Amino acid sequence: MRTRAVTLTEQVTRQLRADIESGAYPVGSRLPTGKQLAQQYGVSAAVIREVTEHLRSQGFVETRQGVGCTVRSRIGAAGFQLPREPDIDRAALADLYDLRLDLEGSAAALAAVRRTEADLQDLSTLLERLREHLYDPQPAADIDAAFHIGIAAATHNPYFRQLLQYLNLQLHQAVATARANTLRQERLPETVHREHETIFEAIRAGDAAAARAAAVTHLQCAAARLGLTLRARASDAQP
Repeated sequence: MRTRAVTLTEQVTRQLRADIESGAYPVGSRLPTGKQLAQQYGVSAAVIREVTEHLRSQGFVETRQGVGCTVRSRIGAAGFQLPREPDIDRAALADLYDLRLDLEGSAAALAAVRRTEADLQDLSTLLERLREHLYDPQPAADIDAAFHIGIAAATHNPYFRQLLQYLNLQLHQAVATARANTLRQERLPETVHREHETIFEAIRAGDAAAARAAAVTHLQCAAARLGLTLRARASDAQP
């Protein structure tokens, strides 16, 4: 049988889940803040974000902006879940990118129609931070994921945001790997950044078709940078 190391995210998820199941955190109570949990377990804030997202997807907690994580149930009620990232083979990863093409393409199109000035400011700020860290893979991967989630948030449909947040957190290592790969080719980080800027400009212009096309193109390029072969799509067929 194949064995693998248990990640920090899995370790903390198991411990917190055990505490919830035992009643240490009763139903209806709030979990400690992300900062407190990070200090308690000696991990980064990014790990805690992944942990809480896993617990949310498994039905143990619910998250609300400004409120934090509240215990929803002592018994998991998991629905759709992706395999843990170390267990995702290349074919499965390609299929996940295939899924992202439609989900994130639609999110970008909706964001172009529904975005507010505040949304545009948030996305612009993320792009500025991303430019500052183009050659620093780990911060860039975190900000990259935040940018994609920010687009989902601009749809003002919480289910888009929650689903794409889950997907991006699950694929965090793939994003980090893609970011690291870009550093091996001269000027490629700038190319990737221009892809993000193209999405943003289409959203700011309110052009839904252009936003969708830019998001799809970006993800197709991201998959190619990971060496993934995506399945043929209807849009690829010649008339």
